[in-house]
This record gives sequence, C-alpha cells and structure tokens, in this order.
Amino acid sequence: MSDTSGPDDNAGPGDDPDPAPVTAGSPDSPITTTGTDHITVWGSNTEDTIAFYRDLLGMPLVLRQPNLDDPSQTHLFFDTGDGTILTVFVSDSRDSEPRPQRTGTGGVHHLCFNVAPDRFRAVQTALEQAGRSYNRFDRGVFLSLYTRDHNGLIIELTADKFDIPDGRRGEVLAAAQRVREREGAEYAQTEHMAAALEELGIEVSPNDLPDADSGVGGVE
Repeated sequence: MSDTSGPDDNAGPGDDPDPAPVTAGSPDSPITTTGTDHITVWGSNTEDTIAFYRDLLGMPLVLRQPNLDDPSQTHLFFDTGDGTILTVFVSDSRDSEPRPQRTGTGGVHHLCFNVAPDRFRAVQTALEQAGRSYNRFDRGVFLSLYTRDHNGLIIELTADKFDIPDGRRGEVLAAAQRVREREGAEYAQTEHMAAALEELGIEVSPNDLPDADSGVGGVE
C-alpha cells in the first residue's frame, strides 16, 4: 500500500510544517564529514579545568601545548572516551565563573558525553560526592544527567536505554523518528526506540537504568 500522507500529516507540536527529511542516508551535498574530530570551548584556568574534566569526568589529558592562535594561553586536549577530543583554551589569569551561562544564537547550549549504562548510578554518586548538583531526566531515546562545569556550562551525561551496535546510532534514531511520526507522538520515546531496533533487525536489549521524569522543558 502506498503512503499518501502529506509531509505534515503526523507532525507533532513544535514540528516544522515543511520539514527537511530525517534519514540516516548521506544528503546530496558537496562535502561529507567523517566524524567529530574535536570540540573547543573557552575555559578558565588549568587547575579547575583539569579537576573537572580529568579528575571528575575521567577524561585523560592527552595533549597540552600553547594555543597556536594566542601563545599566551594554553590548549588542553582531553579524550572523551572514543577518540573524540574536547579541547579547552585556558589561562591562569582567568578565574572560574560557576554561574549559569546565558548564550544567544550561535552559542553553545551544552556538551553531552556518553557514560556506560551499568555505571549510571555510580556517576550520580560521584557527582553527589563531588558536591555537584544535577538533574536526572528521561529524554526518550536515552537517560540523562545534567550538571554544570566550573564555568557554568551545562554538561549532559547520557546512557543509552538499549544496546546499539557501533556505527548504527544514526540509523536507529532515524528509524525511531519514522515510528514517532507514524504514531503522531510529540517526541521519540522508549517504545519508539524499541520498535526501531526491531524494524532494523537489531536485538532489543534494554539496559538497567533508573526511572526518571521526562523533564520536558527542564533544562535552560
């Protein structure tokens, strides 16, 4: 049976009435990226930056050198766990500013890093022991903890609800989008992820994670 629905027949609240297609396939574009090499943020000083990203979050400090655009600053390189690098420009003349950041268009809202599902509860405990406040939200396709670094930048620590084979995450999310649209749901939820895995012939293997509120609109 052919699908005769229009592009917005299943649109939920907040959906673009004329959306670009959601697909895991490569678009027709002149450039194709092959992954994320690194993300760079403005930091405060070396000590506080290393204390948060290396000593609390467990990211190895793999390179330290002058900022090649401004040698008066230091450029720290952290391995986030899969070879993707987070780099931070720091200067010991800058104090940390823990108050929440307020950024406009073009600014960074938050950084998100994966944690192992079987370590999710231990991550909560570590944040508590470090005196870090956090929120725990069910984000539909994964479970997340939200905290802030020493400069007020929102840091999300997320665990997948299901085991997803390496290299197939985008494919699974695109399939979950199709399921969500068919069901007219506002956003992708646990059952949509499970259905997506089934449609793709991937074993549905749920991870043992705690319950959490949806937290819709809960992080600014």
